Amino acid sequence: MTSAKPLNVLFLCTGNSARSILAEAIMNRVGAGKFKAWSAGSMPAGQVNPHALALLEKLNYPTEGLRSKPWDEFSRTTNPDAPELDFVFTVCDNAAGEVCPIWPGQPMSAHWGLPDPAAVEGSEAEKAVAFADAYRMLNNRIGIFVNLPLSSLDSMSLQKRLNEIGKTQGEPRPA
Repeated sequence: MTSAKPLNVLFLCTGNSARSILAEAIMNRVGAGKFKAWSAGSMPAGQVNPHALALLEKLNYPTEGLRSKPWDEFSRTTNPDAPELDFVFTVCDNAAGEVCPIWPGQPMSAHWGLPDPAAVEGSEAEKAVAFADAYRMLNNRIGIFVNLPLSSLDSMSLQKRLNEIGKTQGEPRPA
């Protein structure tokens, strides 16, 4: 799976306001040049969660292009100009159980579910901790993913690795 062009990755969540947005931003930074990421939702909230934006801005991520959008934008059935996807990852349990559109390019997919930081109730500090935890888990998973030897893994081995990544919680990466 080597390519001169970046590999296209789509992160899905129901609302596309927090976890998938964080994952899109992380992948576009960590995978710069090798990967191009987008995010979408089955029932988009219509706006990016302000806590997600605040965290990304605090960590010096560009946020100007981030928006909550429907996953139909990435389906060739509804959008003939949709990018051909190489990977699709669900980051919430609801999206993992939903019937997804037919993705262009028959991408490999995996479920990388994690708790929804937007669902946390409490003080601003408690909400900030929830978003920081989601960021840490996604950053760890994406870091592992972008360092996989994609060109030397057959599709079954790669699928196994993708599924394993979804079970990591944010432990430090092995050196």
